Amino acid sequence: MDKYAVIGNPISHSKSPLIHHAFAKQLGHSLTYSAELIPLNGLESGLERLQNEGFKGLNVTVPFKEQVWQILTEKSEHATLAGAVNTIIFNEDGSRYGDNTDGLGLCQDLIQNHGIELTNKRILLLGAGGAARGVIQPLLNHNPAELIIANRTVSKAHDLTTLFTSDVISASEFEQVSGPFDIIINATSASLQGDVPPIPETTISKQTICYDMMYSDSDTAFIQWAKKHQAAQTSDGLGMLIEQAAESFLIWRGTKPKTQPVIDLLRP
Repeated sequence: MDKYAVIGNPISHSKSPLIHHAFAKQLGHSLTYSAELIPLNGLESGLERLQNEGFKGLNVTVPFKEQVWQILTEKSEHATLAGAVNTIIFNEDGSRYGDNTDGLGLCQDLIQNHGIELTNKRILLLGAGGAARGVIQPLLNHNPAELIIANRTVSKAHDLTTLFTSDVISASEFEQVSGPFDIIINATSASLQGDVPPIPETTISKQTICYDMMYSDSDTAFIQWAKKHQAAQTSDGLGMLIEQAAESFLIWRGTKPKTQPVIDLLRP
């Protein structure tokens, strides 16, 4: 039976085993999928152990996505541009290959599950960390009218824009953003701690769609803020989590599962 896992630290909270077992049941695939705790200073030895134990592939979550990217020499274009790896393939010849499905998962959730059009839209991306970097190119692939990366430290946002060859991308401080926007995507983790990036209220209108890449059983602080300011539509990142998992499953197994039944299963 083929073995897969998600690695991280902490990892016991991960929904990935539930998601992938649901995919396998749906498609009639025989596999196991576990959550593997990796010591913070033991990534390389952890990868070696799992590969020696016969695992076919891994998902990678915090805090290892960027570290895996640095370790692996063979990477997809998605992973190279993202500066992070969330999907590992262990090849039979002993080599390892890294991919990143986070951006594809975000766009799939926005477009397929929520009916949100990205083309010719004015998009505000909050944050300039790894989560933001991983979704920029997939967003640009849908030809938005404008993509502004806002961050507390504007130089970090500007550094991100230089990695991508596009004339619609630019950087801004949170407070200096000029709205309104068609879509606001929160790629910071502050929302789970009850904080919202200090962007002006003018960034949001009654036509604005607000999306938090984080997810929680109750509304995140960002979703609460969006509803308070009467956003047209709000969503958290549960669908993105499931969509990126489906893209990983496709890479490993050659077949893409249906995601809506699993979204319905996990949505509280």
